[in-house]
Amino acid sequence: MGRKDNNCGSWRDGDDPKTDVHADRKTGNFSQCTLCTSTEIGNSPDDNLLQLESAFLGDKAVNADDDGVKKSHKGKSCEDDEEGHLVYHIGLVMKERYEVVFTLGTGAFGKVVECIDRDKEEHVAVKIVRNIECFRKVARSEIAVLEEINSLDDENRFACVRMLDWFEHEGHICIVFELLGLSTFEFLRQNEFLPFSVEQIRHMAFQIFRAICFLHRNKLTHTDLKPENILFVCSDCDLELNDKTKCEERKLRSLDVKVVDFGTAKFDHEHHESLVSTRHYRAPEIILDLGWNQSCDVWSLGCVLMEFYLGRTLFMTHDSKEHLAMMEKVLGPIPPHLLKQTRKQHYVRNKRLNWDEQSSADDYIRKHCKPLKQYIQRKSEEEMQLFDLLSCMLEYDVCRRITLEEALWHPFFSPLRMQKQQRS
Repeated sequence: MGRKDNNCGSWRDGDDPKTDVHADRKTGNFSQCTLCTSTEIGNSPDDNLLQLESAFLGDKAVNADDDGVKKSHKGKSCEDDEEGHLVYHIGLVMKERYEVVFTLGTGAFGKVVECIDRDKEEHVAVKIVRNIECFRKVARSEIAVLEEINSLDDENRFACVRMLDWFEHEGHICIVFELLGLSTFEFLRQNEFLPFSVEQIRHMAFQIFRAICFLHRNKLTHTDLKPENILFVCSDCDLELNDKTKCEERKLRSLDVKVVDFGTAKFDHEHHESLVSTRHYRAPEIILDLGWNQSCDVWSLGCVLMEFYLGRTLFMTHDSKEHLAMMEKVLGPIPPHLLKQTRKQHYVRNKRLNWDEQSSADDYIRKHCKPLKQYIQRKSEEEMQLFDLLSCMLEYDVCRRITLEEALWHPFFSPLRMQKQQRS
């Protein structure tokens, strides 16, 4: 998924051979990706570095140390290892309140542990950030965003993870969250990447869209929406026999979800780095360095819904120009006026994308990509509505891309709006 570039956890894409993204995710690299998914970056030398910041609060399927205990090293605090992670043990009590009972996972940002809140006698997730200044800076930014969300949504009406508390322990910023279930990606992985049904997608998307629309109304952009950052509130499920595959399939008891990881969220008035989002969910205006706004979240969610529908990533690539070529295969040519405006003129030739359609790379694209409407499997009315919505979200030009406010009124969500009206 990328190569580590410095001690603050930034990454650049390597010149990796073309691989199936989910095949890659299912290998031994997966356990590290679960709690710290790299925000990948293009190969061009002028690409900026992004800082990693991602916490998946409920994924217990992580290959992490059982107790998080590591020996201290010479020259370091007895509380930290050489990478700035807190060395702790099961039973450690932080802030005279939070007792560590389980290691949920380890990532570039730090560790996530399950704790018992002794004051409230309930289980919570605590993100223990590495004691390195770049990570502390990201953590402080996330806390500011989460405090704003808590203040604006004091009734907890929108599906954003709740920060319950934060504190410092031995130089480590610790953020306390409600304990959630598996991420939607981890559930897909455990379910052999069987796609979600259209009905399931509708229920999850409605909650996610309302949550991100709430952020957008309050001048916030998430910037890193992906299946790993959408968690089920409770991922309890039943095993049922699939009539088609004759294999056991996990059936969720609840489709309630929440959006997590606000470490790279930005207010409208803040400086916008030129490069944001994880590779596969990155909008074209970001790749083309045209500047970005809240509509980049809409593009990312379009990619997420396609992943839910297909059971695999839509744009399976590690290279920016190839990514754009994949977009063209799925969505048609990039508008000339966008190519004219881009600062990445090495992507352009004769007013078109500079791409060799006779190359082996193009063979790879033809194998993995096809026009959007050709992905429709059954052509039912609800699927046609879903793909109409997706075509509005995966629009190259941000001026023409649908907003989430508008998307919530799309006919795809009519059944849920009617249910809501009947209940009220």
